[in-house]
Amino acid sequence: MPNARMDLLRLLAARLERLSVDSIWARRASGLRRSLVKAVEAADAGQEWPAEQLDMLIERSFDILRKAAREIPDAEAEWKRLRAQ
Repeated sequence: MPNARMDLLRLLAARLERLSVDSIWARRASGLRRSLVKAVEAADAGQEWPAEQLDMLIERSFDILRKAAREIPDAEAEWKRLRAQ
């Protein structure tokens, strides 16, 4: 597997790990993160995973990260609202 893809899998696993425990997406991401780590460990051991499965894991990771990001409050908008009061 190319190093760029491995780097992406590692990055996604790290990002999923950092989701707030208060987020519903963190709970959903935990199983996905385990699958990413398992794929990385398998690749490091010289085993191949089907590209379709890796692509599905990558797409699902980005989907969860996008949805989790929507929960983050817009601090700038909140600041503007407070200043306008």
